[in-house]
Amino acid sequence: MPTLASREPAPAAPRSAIIPLRDLKAHCTSCNVRESCLPAGLQGDTIEQLDQVARSRVRVRKRDTLFRPGQPFSSLYAVRLGTFKTVVLAEDGREQITGYHIAGDVVGLDGIGDGPHSSQAIALEDSEVCFLHFRQLSELTQRVPQLQHNLLRLIGREITRAQAMMFSLGSTRAEERLALFLLNLAQRYQARGYSSSEFLLRMTREETASYLGLKLETVSRLFSRLQEEGFIQVQGRMVKLLDPHALKQLVGQRSCRTSDDASAAAVSSSVKV
Repeated sequence: MPTLASREPAPAAPRSAIIPLRDLKAHCTSCNVRESCLPAGLQGDTIEQLDQVARSRVRVRKRDTLFRPGQPFSSLYAVRLGTFKTVVLAEDGREQITGYHIAGDVVGLDGIGDGPHSSQAIALEDSEVCFLHFRQLSELTQRVPQLQHNLLRLIGREITRAQAMMFSLGSTRAEERLALFLLNLAQRYQARGYSSSEFLLRMTREETASYLGLKLETVSRLFSRLQEEGFIQVQGRMVKLLDPHALKQLVGQRSCRTSDDASAAAVSSSVKV
């Protein structure tokens, strides 16, 4: 039965987004990253109901914005193709990158709490997202416990990732931060059925430095050092992990030196999906 939320107009697409008519309808059933997103484990009629919530698919050009700080919150956005960075602005106008989102991630979770978005989501390449109208999604999660579990799992995953990053910024050396980032990204790609040893890093070195809380020259030097030591191979933005075990040992050196169990757990969680 149609609900009040289902009669509301669909959320507006980003002004500069490309919306080919053939792509207006989203289908969770045919999405190749569904098991890393909200439809994970859903079947039959349940996933068809989710299709009604994720009713539109929008293409966002490289460098275009999906949502901005202060924009009223109405939807979540499931990344179907491409990558996004989330950014907050410091008081002096500097950008601080707070997230790197790939296919299967859901962005816009920052708006659930207080309403307006607190960050800006920018496409790092031509990308595609599915709009998830939040009121309708909330109503559906009350009827489908598995979907509610999936939504809470996604929120928890982002909280864990943020906590691990906070620990990394405050308690690890520069080379460990980069190693953790690469290992985490490798496992995220593996969970989506992609190669865990070779991937394209869409962020520039400067953006990577912002995300890791490092200087540009430090990140450039670390990429060169890890390549010279045979840990990785870098060609432009293509990164190949030649010795993931050595990278894990590099990270583990820190966790072995601390007696704080919570800190060690944060290191461990930061290399999980």
